[in-house]
Amino acid sequence: MNFTANGLLQYILYFGVILLLTKPLGLYMAKVYQGQTTLMEKGLGWLERLLYKAAGIDSKSEMNWQQYAVAVIMFSIGGFILLYGILRLQGVLPMNPQNFSGVSPDLAFNTAVSFLTNTNWQSYGGESTMSYFSQMAGLVVQNFISAAVGMAILVALIRGFVRKKTSFIGNFWVDMIRTNLYVLLPLSLILAILLGSQGVVQTFSPNVAVPLIEKSIVEEKKDDKGIIIQKADVITDQSIAVGPVASQIAIKQLGTNGGGFFNVNSAHPFENPTPFSNFLEMISILLIPAALCYTFGVMVGDRRQGWAIWIAMAVILLPLTLICIGIEQHGNPLFANLGIDQSLGNMEGKEMRFGSANSAIWATVTTAASNGSVNSMHDSFTPLGGMIPLIMLQFSEVVFGGVGSGLYGMLAYVLITVFIAGLMVGRTPEYLGKKIQSFEIKMVSIAILITPFLALLGTAIAVMLEAGKTGIFNPGAQGFSEILYAFTSASDNNGSAFAGLNANTPFYNSALGIVMLLGRFWIIIPILAIAGSFAEKNSVPQSAGTLPTHTPLFIAMLVSIVVMVGLLTYVPALALGPVAEHFNLLK
Repeated sequence: MNFTANGLLQYILYFGVILLLTKPLGLYMAKVYQGQTTLMEKGLGWLERLLYKAAGIDSKSEMNWQQYAVAVIMFSIGGFILLYGILRLQGVLPMNPQNFSGVSPDLAFNTAVSFLTNTNWQSYGGESTMSYFSQMAGLVVQNFISAAVGMAILVALIRGFVRKKTSFIGNFWVDMIRTNLYVLLPLSLILAILLGSQGVVQTFSPNVAVPLIEKSIVEEKKDDKGIIIQKADVITDQSIAVGPVASQIAIKQLGTNGGGFFNVNSAHPFENPTPFSNFLEMISILLIPAALCYTFGVMVGDRRQGWAIWIAMAVILLPLTLICIGIEQHGNPLFANLGIDQSLGNMEGKEMRFGSANSAIWATVTTAASNGSVNSMHDSFTPLGGMIPLIMLQFSEVVFGGVGSGLYGMLAYVLITVFIAGLMVGRTPEYLGKKIQSFEIKMVSIAILITPFLALLGTAIAVMLEAGKTGIFNPGAQGFSEILYAFTSASDNNGSAFAGLNANTPFYNSALGIVMLLGRFWIIIPILAIAGSFAEKNSVPQSAGTLPTHTPLFIAMLVSIVVMVGLLTYVPALALGPVAEHFNLLK
C-alpha cells in the first residue's frame, strides 16, 4: 500500500471535522426530540402546529409499539402508491420539458421501493429518465420522508430504554414532522446554498444545446443483409442536461439517501464541481449518523454510552478507510508491470479534481453510512480496493449507517454483546438498567440475520437463473462480485453499485425491490418490538455485577462481535469474488 502526504491530510481533516461537529449537532437533535425549545422551534413552531391541525394529529397522544409500527407501515404504503403513480404518469404531469414518457411498471416499482426504503438504488439514468416533477415531487419528497422515518424509529427505541412501566414509545407523526421541520429542512437549506455557491446547478430551464467546437460525423451502418440501420449524420451541438440539482443533492447526502440527479451521481460536475463541494458532500454523509450517537447519550442520561458507540464505529471505519486509500494509491499491478506511470494511484473511473484519496474516502464512508452516493465508479477500483466498500456493506450498515437506522442497528449488536457477556459470567444481562431476556434476543436475531440472508439468497438465485446471468457484462469473478454487491446493497438499503451489471431488467428490478422492502421493514418491526418491551420494564439498579458498557473492554467486545458476524457470514462469497479476482491479476 502507498500513502501520499496529501491523501493522509485529507483523511485526517475529514474525520477531524466529523468529530468536531458530532457534539453540537447531537446536542441540538436531543433537544428537538426531548421537546425542548430551540431557536428553530421559535421560528417554525407555528408551522408545526398548523401541520398537526391540518392532518388531525393530536401531538399530546402517544402510541404503543404496535400502533407506531402500523403508522410507519401505512405511511410507507401511502408514499409508495403516490411515488409509483407519479412515475407511471410522468408523461402527462407538468414540469417535463424533455417530454419523458411514463416509467415502465417494473422500473417504477423498483424506484418507488428504493426511495421509500431510503435505499435510492437507481436502475436508470436520472437526466434521461426522470422529469423535474418526478425528481422534486416524487424522489426528493421521499428523500426527506424516508430519512425522517429512520430517525423516528431510533428515537422510539431510545424512549424504550429510558421509560419505565409504560407501553408508550412516542407519537410517530410528531417524531417524523419534527425531524423534517427542525433537522433535515434547515440543514438541507444551508447545504443547498453552499453547493450552489460552488456551481451545483439549480434551475427549471430545459436542457441546454451547446455548439460543438469540432463537428462529430456519424457514419452510415448496415446490417449483414445490407439494410441501413443507422444513417450518416453530422452532429453540430450537444444537449447538456440541467435541472433543480442542488436541492436534491443536499438531502440525498444529509439523509443518507444517495440517489443522484444525474446517472453518474456525484462524479458529475453539475452535482459536485469542486474539491470544496466534494468535501461538503462527504461531511454530509456522516454528519447526522455520527451526531445521533451523541444524541443517544444525552437522551439516555449518560453521554459516555453515546461516545462508546461512536468510538466503536470509528474503530471499524478508520482503518478500513486508510486501507482503501493505500490500495488505490498503490495502483493497478497490471499497469505497473507495463511501466505505466501511476504516481496518482489507480485513476481508472475516478475524477482528476478529486484524486484517488478522496475517491477512496468517499467510497468507504458512503457504504458505511448507507448513503450509496458515489464520486467515482466502484467497479473500476482494484479488486481489494473494491472489496473494502463491499465489506462495509456487509457489516449490515451499522458503522454509523443510515440516519437513525445505523444506530438502531448498532444497538442491536450492543444487546447481543451484553447478552454474550452475561452468559459468560452466568448473570442476566442488563443494558441501561433494562434486563435483556429471550424476547429481545429473538427480535435482535431477526434484525441482525435478515440482511445477510437476503443478500446471499438473492445472489445465489441470480447466478443460477438465466435472467440473472444475462445482466452480467464482466464474466468471471468480477461479474459475481457485481451481483453480490447489488443484492448486499439492496438488503442493507445502501443503493450504491459496482455498475457493471445491467440491473434495469424485469428480473433485477423486481428481485432487488423485494429485497429492499424486506431489508427495511423486517428490521424496523423487531426494533420497535424491542422498544415496546423495554418501555414496559422497570429499571434495575446498578450493582457490582453490572457490566459497564462504556469502557474500552466493552468497545473491544462490541467491535469483535460486529466484525465476526459481518466477515464470517460473507467470507466464502468474498473468496469467490474480489479475492479470486485479485489473485487472477497476480498471475
